[in-house]
Amino acid sequence: MQLLSHLANIGDAKSLVIHPASTTHSQLTKEEQAVTGVTEDFIRLSIGLENAEDIKEDIDQALRKAVKKG
Repeated sequence: MQLLSHLANIGDAKSLVIHPASTTHSQLTKEEQAVTGVTEDFIRLSIGLENAEDIKEDIDQALRKAVKKG
């Protein structure tokens, strides 16, 4: 990700992308995470006030890179 921030600063006007299992829900056990709907492959996007096309482009380029690595 180039545009989206990797910080768990929920409530910001900036777009964010986080991995809850290793950040906001990391204090929970795997079982507790599962009850809340958090899995290892779950990614949270919080869309902010940036240009919508810029956000979509950033997500698209990141997904293309991830697929190539997988």
